Amino acid sequence: MSLELRHLRCLLAIAEAGSFTDAALDLGVSQAAVSRTLAALEDELGTRLLRRTTREVTVTAAGARVLSHARRVLAEVDGLVHEATVGRTRLRIGYAWSAMGRHTLAFQRRWPVLRADTELQLVRTNSATGGLAEGACDLAVVRTAPDERRFDSVIVGLERRFCAMAADDPWARRRFVRLAETGSRTLVLDRRTGTTTIDLWPPQARPAVEYTNDIDDWLALIATGRCVGVTAEATVSQYPRPGIVFRPVRDAAPIAVRLAWWRDDPHPAGPAAVELLTELYRQA
Repeated sequence: MSLELRHLRCLLAIAEAGSFTDAALDLGVSQAAVSRTLAALEDELGTRLLRRTTREVTVTAAGARVLSHARRVLAEVDGLVHEATVGRTRLRIGYAWSAMGRHTLAFQRRWPVLRADTELQLVRTNSATGGLAEGACDLAVVRTAPDERRFDSVIVGLERRFCAMAADDPWARRRFVRLAETGSRTLVLDRRTGTTTIDLWPPQARPAVEYTNDIDDWLALIATGRCVGVTAEATVSQYPRPGIVFRPVRDAAPIAVRLAWWRDDPHPAGPAAVELLTELYRQA
């Protein structure tokens, strides 16, 4: 005999009902079947899990340990079944840094009107695909082109580039900066999820670089005044910080904002998300 979920469900039913009779009613089987299933489980584990008298059923020390594990296992299995059968009633949109920028709130508020049948969940995952490759989301907002062998994507809008700097930086008094000027500064790059790479500058005019791996660390380093950063417009809206100001990079190419999804597993609500986000960027 091998351990099966029905054995764990039987043990849990007896422990929660307090009797074999009530457990049988809860499970929709006979009392004899409950007794046989428990006996088979105890034989498989080689230990007694319950003490049964004419008055009550109590859990042994070993039974308490097994019950603790059984509850976790059954909860995970139930969650798996729910995700596989009704998970499409929820749309998880992942992102690494700034979600949809200044359109995030409008998207969240308009989504229930557009698709009342599909719950929206935004998920921040510090990965290059915003959690898509890790299975943390169904769609992801990305600002670099994803691997076309695995993912499909569509451009929903464009964002300007901004330079982030300490509030007491001399550039903070200016209305904008130029990309070539930033080559004379030390630039902080997020090499895991950032939208800016050193390739934005020509080889002969590239800035000195420091690296970080998270938006909060990126902002903290800029606040010291030692570095500046170049980022998408969405960061300005999502991460206002005391001690940091953002100025447009006037002559830098815009950043394409994409919605991406697994090529072989598109979410049925994906087209609606693409349409809504495209509309929001177009209106802006």
